Amino acid sequence: MNEVAEIYFFDTYAIIEILKANPLYVKYKNVKAIITILNLIELHYKLLRDFNEKLADELMNEYSKYVVDIDNDIIKEANDFKLLNKGKKLSMPDVVGYATALRYGVKFLTGDKEFKDLRNVEFVK
Repeated sequence: MNEVAEIYFFDTYAIIEILKANPLYVKYKNVKAIITILNLIELHYKLLRDFNEKLADELMNEYSKYVVDIDNDIIKEANDFKLLNKGKKLSMPDVVGYATALRYGVKFLTGDKEFKDLRNVEFVK
């Protein structure tokens, strides 16, 4: 019997915590993941800012294989979600990621407090 691998949407926060070997994120190190191009941009920037170009480029290349497409429906759902939650500090990569996770039927993995009590979120902090 084949075991179905669990898949998560990794927001950028989760990726950084996995890279930092945060013990709370160890169990996610080898799960299947998806991200959007917006997370890849954000990840590259943060690694470039906090580390160096070589590491930023290497990890961008590594994580680029997890990028899924963003279509017009995801954009609309993300913007509707952002409007409904305009009192929260939600970044565009995060709302697009959340809408993408819902579309693909996978958990949105994050430590961002703005998502703590939302459905379909695996909050780890």
